Amino acid sequence: MVLREWARDAHAAVDEAREALRHVADDPASLTDDEWVALLGATGSELDALCALADSARRRVTDGESLTFVVNRNLDTAVIAADRDDLPPLESLVDEARHLGATEICMQGPIPVDAPGDQYLRLVERIHAAAPDLHLHAFRPPEVRDAATRMGIPIVDFLRQAHDAGLGSVPGTAAQVLDDEVRAYLGNGVAPTVREWVETIETAHSVGLFSTATLLYGHVETPHHQVAHLRLLNGIQSRTGGFSELILMPMVPAMAAPHLHGVATSTVSRRETRAVHAVARLITLGRFDHLQVAWTKHDRDTTEQILVGGADDIGGLLLDGELMPSAGQEAGRVLDVDDLVDIAARVGRAPRQRTTAYTDPPADRVLPIPQVRP
Repeated sequence: MVLREWARDAHAAVDEAREALRHVADDPASLTDDEWVALLGATGSELDALCALADSARRRVTDGESLTFVVNRNLDTAVIAADRDDLPPLESLVDEARHLGATEICMQGPIPVDAPGDQYLRLVERIHAAAPDLHLHAFRPPEVRDAATRMGIPIVDFLRQAHDAGLGSVPGTAAQVLDDEVRAYLGNGVAPTVREWVETIETAHSVGLFSTATLLYGHVETPHHQVAHLRLLNGIQSRTGGFSELILMPMVPAMAAPHLHGVATSTVSRRETRAVHAVARLITLGRFDHLQVAWTKHDRDTTEQILVGGADDIGGLLLDGELMPSAGQEAGRVLDVDDLVDIAARVGRAPRQRTTAYTDPPADRVLPIPQVRP
């Protein structure tokens, strides 16, 4: 199954993109799926115009002059839950993150298969007890469903208990592409269905948790899949208002499962990355204010082009420290203050620290960031 290949007449594609550009400039909400697909294929001057429209939209729905970021630390649930003798206690990792200036702990991944189901809750309790003022962003939909199944309770009951124990929000990752055929292929037949993912996210929103929203591109999906995915996220946001931000991530071949090594795009083109971010900004206009660049998945130049093509946020600094254990795919990836200031200057914005919920951090949590003149 390789769905991604799609061929179009080059001249016709340019004409379709130009026509769609005229429509999107007037009223993005009026575009058809085929028009969005045409924009996803934009190249050259049409692509530049599309990105300029997306950046104009960014300025209208945010303060326009800031490059926002959160100070956080990533933890791998499986590593933390194992309580290995060669690693520091969870409480020490949380305490160190707090002293380094973090306002968020992000934790993803399942607990070990032989661990009791309530260990998910115990981890929440330990983190919250160690640093009640840190926001805990943890447990993707697969982990939420795993926890509820192991504990023998409905998903809504687990989420309520986790929220009461100190969980603040859940990552909307593992969304991949919300199409059952694509998900079945990516997950080698064992991925949760679209219905299950949507049910889990909407249930989280219903108990007072917010979440991120994501799209994984650059594998077997087509532009029509990308548009349908973004439309579905818009629908959820209209019903719940529970998404805090949208994050688009290319599939990194080195991190792909073995059965995807021949399918994952070896290098997602910068053209496609610019187009999909610009389209995402415009198609979600009025529903999502924040579009985040997944800087760990891109080189510096691509990150900067995304930031001048619709994205307003650069995500987390991903704090490192003396005690930091393996943190999954982002292990060893740290965006330091100097990098942040340099990127902000190059895209004409001022760095501004935020919390997970896009509010201002407490005064004692604000990092000393040199300001740049937009």
